[in-house]
Amino acid sequence: MKGLVVKNTGSWYTVLTDDGQLLDCKIKGRFRLQGIRSTNPVAVGDRVVVEDTSNLKSQTSNLKSYFITEIEDRRNYIIRKSQNLSKQSHILAANVDQALLIVTVSRPETSTTFIDRFLASAEAYRVPVVLVFNKTDLLTPDELHLQQMMVTLYETIGYECLQVSAQTGEGLDKLPPLLQGKITLLSGNSGVGKSTLINRLVPGANLRTAEISDAWEKGMHTTTFSEMIPIEKRGFLIDTPGVKGFGTFDMEREELTSYFREIYHYSQGCRFSNCTHTHEPGCAVLKALDNHFIAASRYQSYLSMLEDKEEGKYR
Repeated sequence: MKGLVVKNTGSWYTVLTDDGQLLDCKIKGRFRLQGIRSTNPVAVGDRVVVEDTSNLKSQTSNLKSYFITEIEDRRNYIIRKSQNLSKQSHILAANVDQALLIVTVSRPETSTTFIDRFLASAEAYRVPVVLVFNKTDLLTPDELHLQQMMVTLYETIGYECLQVSAQTGEGLDKLPPLLQGKITLLSGNSGVGKSTLINRLVPGANLRTAEISDAWEKGMHTTTFSEMIPIEKRGFLIDTPGVKGFGTFDMEREELTSYFREIYHYSQGCRFSNCTHTHEPGCAVLKALDNHFIAASRYQSYLSMLEDKEEGKYR
């Protein structure tokens, strides 16, 4: 049987088969995916082959046993460095049409470094990203100004940005047309309101939500596993646990420039084809940075990713 992985709890995988069955499965054997060591070799969104091993058990048992025996080739995926095992990866989702990165300028604050690392990873696998700035209703005038500056920055680069409030419903009318007929990954730091947003978009989802920690203004984990949630007009939302850091994985230094759209644009004018845009004479990127055509925050994110070869540099 073939099917789609719609839920991953860490040890069990729920597969929606092509004939409409929902099966709880385990992994059979070890999977090796393009030489990448992963904490979750099977991810939500994967197309898989499932084997019924019930006939191998005692004839007196009525229990069904299903194992995932094969993963079909992925057209894309979003991957990050595992937080606990720096030499391993964690795949957020596979075979997605787009991603919504939920960010907040406060309560909790989403750093531009986190945003840029996510965007670069999505660029590497050609996954379109929409930035959704949530909790607009809670912002002070200064915070609203900061949010607008961030929106202007990313829209200038070419990313679509939405300013919404999952709590009040402000701005959410723009989301359903973007989601129709697509598999959409939702990601972001813990506490940015992913579960509240899904509850607004999918009546009956009833995902658990939690208050922000007053002491630290950090999000509290409410989603503990990844799940694909069906929405109207043949679409899916993939809800994932909140993440603190986004360590890039399996990226070569010489490729990195092409994952920052504006840096790649100006790099075409560099004197040297192997320019790292850090110190070389005739570097068009450094000139654009000096002339404020490239934002300092984006350039700093680029530099931090250049250093990712050094342990502990990604959080």
